[in-house]
Amino acid sequence: MRVYVPTTVRGLAAAHQDGALEDAVAYAVTPALREWYVSDDIEELEYAALNRAAQSSLRLLAADPDAPRRRVVVAVEVADSAVAPFAGDEYQDQASLGRVVLRGAVKLAKAAAVHADADDSDVVEDVTAAAAAITAADDGDQDAQFTVDGAEDHDLLWFATQEIPGLLA
Repeated sequence: MRVYVPTTVRGLAAAHQDGALEDAVAYAVTPALREWYVSDDIEELEYAALNRAAQSSLRLLAADPDAPRRRVVVAVEVADSAVAPFAGDEYQDQASLGRVVLRGAVKLAKAAAVHADADDSDVVEDVTAAAAAITAADDGDQDAQFTVDGAEDHDLLWFATQEIPGLLA
């Protein structure tokens, strides 16, 4: 199963040093995500899970004001047995749509790719604003949601795992 683990540049640096992603939260193609997006195209569904993880990365940025203002998501292939359903109700809480729990640390060596925002002033500005607005957006503020959507207008770039040191530089 492919899972998308949200993190930050600082979180990726720690994982690169330790060799593992310690965060237990990830996003994947779950039954609720399939129903929400009403699609049978696995690529579309995985892209939706990636976007859910990118939004979760905004929450991590909001909690860490010193982290560089770039969303980071690590795509990892894991065994189905390494994933547990999220305890919350995906059907009632849209913020948890596609959310799963990993049953332990995931070795960074197992990562298929890293997705991250470009280090571009326009992107950084939009991500900074979105990180500041994500809590209000989660609480239903439509103006804040518009700001969060502004960050989502920027596609995450794809990086091979060998490019992590350059991404962190």
